[in-house]
Amino acid sequence: MSDTAQVNEFGQPIGARLPGWTAPPEPPKIAVHGRFCSVQPLTLADAPALWEAYQRDVDGRNWTYLAYGPYSAFEPFEQWIAQSIASHDPQFYVVNVHDGSADAGQGGVPAGVAAYLRITPAMGVIEVGHIHFSPLLQHTPAATEAMYLMMRRVFELGYRRYEWKCDTLNAPSRRAAERLGFSYEGIFRQAIVTKGRNRDTAWYACVDQEWPALDAAYQHWLASSNFDEQGRQRESLSSLTDPILVARG
Repeated sequence: MSDTAQVNEFGQPIGARLPGWTAPPEPPKIAVHGRFCSVQPLTLADAPALWEAYQRDVDGRNWTYLAYGPYSAFEPFEQWIAQSIASHDPQFYVVNVHDGSADAGQGGVPAGVAAYLRITPAMGVIEVGHIHFSPLLQHTPAATEAMYLMMRRVFELGYRRYEWKCDTLNAPSRRAAERLGFSYEGIFRQAIVTKGRNRDTAWYACVDQEWPALDAAYQHWLASSNFDEQGRQRESLSSLTDPILVARG
C-alpha cells in the first residue's frame, strides 16, 4: 500500500485526503518572460514569422508526429493558426526567442508553438502538447526555458499534475520528457488514429510534490554560470532531473 494511502472504516485502502486543496483557475492568456525567450498567447500576426521559421525544416520531418501538417503553402498554415487561436482547449502559445541580453518585453522572433490542453481544474490536471519547435529553437536554452516557464505557471497556479504524452515511436519526444523531469507512466495501446496510422501513446507526468526540486534544477541549469563563453552547458539538465524521476521508459 502506498505511503500516502489511508484505511477507511471498512478496512479498505483509500487515497490520502487533501485538506485545504481547491481547484486552480485555468491558465490566464498572458505572456511570461524569461532570459532567453517569451511565451505569449499565439496571434495571427505571428503566422508569417512562424511560417518562415518552419521552412528551415526543409524535409518536413518535424510534422511527422503531429496530427496536422505539413502545409504546402502559407494560406492553409495561416488557417491552422487562426483555428488554433480560436481554440479554448488546447490553449496555444508562441515562443519568441531573443538574445538573452535583456528582458524580452514584447520583442523576439517567433520560433515555435506549444499549448496547454486537457485543462481540468476540478482534478488539478493539465497537459502540455502540440509542441512544434522550429530549427531556430530546437536544442537551445530558449527551448528548455520555454518548457520551464510553462511548467512553472502550472504549478504556481496550484495544479497537482502536469502531463506529457507522445507517440511511443517518437524517441526524441520521449527523451525530452525525461530530460525535462516528466516521469514515465506507461503505454496506452492503440490510443489514437492519426493521419491514417495507429498511435500507441506513451504517458509521462510530474506532480506538485516534485516541483520544488524541478524548479531548483531548471534554475541551476538556466543560470549564466552554467554556460561557458561559447554558450556550452557545463552541467546537463538530465543530470539534474534524473534523480527526481520516479520511473524511466
